[in-house]
Amino acid sequence: MKKELVAKLDPKSPISEVFRTLRTNIQFMNTKGKLKSILITSTLPGEGKSWVSANLAITFAQAGKKVILIDADMRKGRVYSIFGVSPRPGLSNYLSGVDWNNGDASEDLADYIQETEIENLYVIPAGNVPPNPSELLVSDRMQNLMEKINSLCDIIIFDGTPSQLVTDSLILARIVDTAVIVTASKQTKKEDLKRVVRNIKNVGGKIAGVILNKVEIDAKKYEQSYYYGSTALTETKPTSRSAKRASKEMYNRASSIIEKREPKPIQNNNIKRKNKELEKEDLEVPKALKNNLKKENAQEEVTLDRTTEILNQINQYLDEEKKKLN
Repeated sequence: MKKELVAKLDPKSPISEVFRTLRTNIQFMNTKGKLKSILITSTLPGEGKSWVSANLAITFAQAGKKVILIDADMRKGRVYSIFGVSPRPGLSNYLSGVDWNNGDASEDLADYIQETEIENLYVIPAGNVPPNPSELLVSDRMQNLMEKINSLCDIIIFDGTPSQLVTDSLILARIVDTAVIVTASKQTKKEDLKRVVRNIKNVGGKIAGVILNKVEIDAKKYEQSYYYGSTALTETKPTSRSAKRASKEMYNRASSIIEKREPKPIQNNNIKRKNKELEKEDLEVPKALKNNLKKENAQEEVTLDRTTEILNQINQYLDEEKKKLN
């Protein structure tokens, strides 16, 4: 199983959550229960339609739906390689009636459906590259395929061709219930997208929406802002040198602050000086005032001792942290 199948390999990742959101949005569009077949297309190659098709199919299967993913890109299909299934026989063999060994193809649709490692998810690969893919899609056998497959599963997902280059996906857009267009950030041109949308609508197809793929996102910021997060991103890693350096700098700053706040010997001399002055003026100072001064001096000594004790504890804690960093 390839790393492209994020929804299966890392179901708690933010990307998997995005595909579940996409699945939910499609399900909410299906208010009357008639939306069953979905076409995934793009404007040009390399925008990620096969990746989106595969992971969307997985999320539907994880929700308990029986899903059949059909690779309708009979020119350059790659669904078989994503799921690790046999590339033949496939869609082109069923529609043409020609087996991949140039013999007569089987009439049983079950011979073309392959199981995957994901429960409830089945795949029909593209098959051999035919000379006339567009003609095969408008044939009676294609209508026969749709009738048979509708009774076998809950959701049918077609991984179509790029609509800007060939007409295969435009033909499928007339057959399926809705279409989704995959675009790539900083790659897809607006004029190309507008043209594809217009062409699909002109043939009578319905568009569920547009997916913006390949958006650049800072992984650290995404992890901090995302509610669920990914188990891969939140995995504990060894402390890097930069982190250790930052911790040492923090330790040094804290130490300098503590040193500035440490009591100086002059404070103790001030207390002793007050006591001596009190003894010299013992005869002149009233007894009540003398007792108050002694209480103040005692409280100051207690406060000073307590402060010294706290600062010593902080210094000890910082020393232990410094040893751990080293």
